[in-house]
Amino acid sequence: MSGASVLFDAPGRRARLRHNLYSVLVVVVLVAAGWWLYDAFADKGQFTAAKWKPFLEAEIWETYLLPGLEGTLTAAVISIVGSVFFGMIFGILRLSDHAWVRWVAGTIVELARAIPVLILMIFLFAVFGDYDLFPSDQLALAAVVIALIIYNSAVIAEIVRAGIKSLPRGQTEAAMALGLRKNQLMRLILLPQAITAMLPALVSQMVVVLKDTALGYQITYVELVRSGQQEGASLQNTIPALIVIALIMISLNMALSFVATTLEKRLRSRKKGGAVLAADSVLTDATPGVDITKK
Repeated sequence: MSGASVLFDAPGRRARLRHNLYSVLVVVVLVAAGWWLYDAFADKGQFTAAKWKPFLEAEIWETYLLPGLEGTLTAAVISIVGSVFFGMIFGILRLSDHAWVRWVAGTIVELARAIPVLILMIFLFAVFGDYDLFPSDQLALAAVVIALIIYNSAVIAEIVRAGIKSLPRGQTEAAMALGLRKNQLMRLILLPQAITAMLPALVSQMVVVLKDTALGYQITYVELVRSGQQEGASLQNTIPALIVIALIMISLNMALSFVATTLEKRLRSRKKGGAVLAADSVLTDATPGVDITKK
């Protein structure tokens, strides 16, 4: 009975045999699909040395891939910082005590979430070009960054709102009983805990931002996917170029996830190891005539 669980019945001998059979079948299907894909590429000569040799030359990286990687990282970093900043603001505004503030913030968030990012990029690129709002060499970057910030800040605002509302109600009531103002409650008690809880969702959205920079291809923004396709078109090795681009993007996403996971672990360990504050270090205005420091 040591292996029994209150959540599900432990599988018997026939069930374990059936699960193992399913696992073997899935592995066989995946191997067969992988072999079919490899064979199809091999028949087209996609694995010949001539198609992969250019990626060993520094000139190819300096001409195509590194400028594209720089464009992707530039747009991603600016968009992530802007999305988190505005997302935090609108997430807090949606929890305001004033109904009109909640209504305005909610309307902006819902509208921003409803607009497809690609359409927003194309629209902003056209507007910026017609009214000369940015230098000509920065039009595409501005359209990509602003479109990503508008959309992803709305998503992050909902993540922040949900993270704060998931905290126990008693913490808010206790802080209000101590006389803390709303901004102190949010800054000192709710946000530090909510950030730790919603960090996995934030990381997922940051990965989305990084991948969505590739949509800038449609408005001539020089990013990694566009550079890879240009390299593939010039040297007639489009498939190998896209495979290299995919590996680079996967590496960037994995690195971002690793950094965020490490940060989350440190925040949680610091939270668990934090010292408990004494009552007299928290209460600043005790009830007149009562000395809370006396035993």
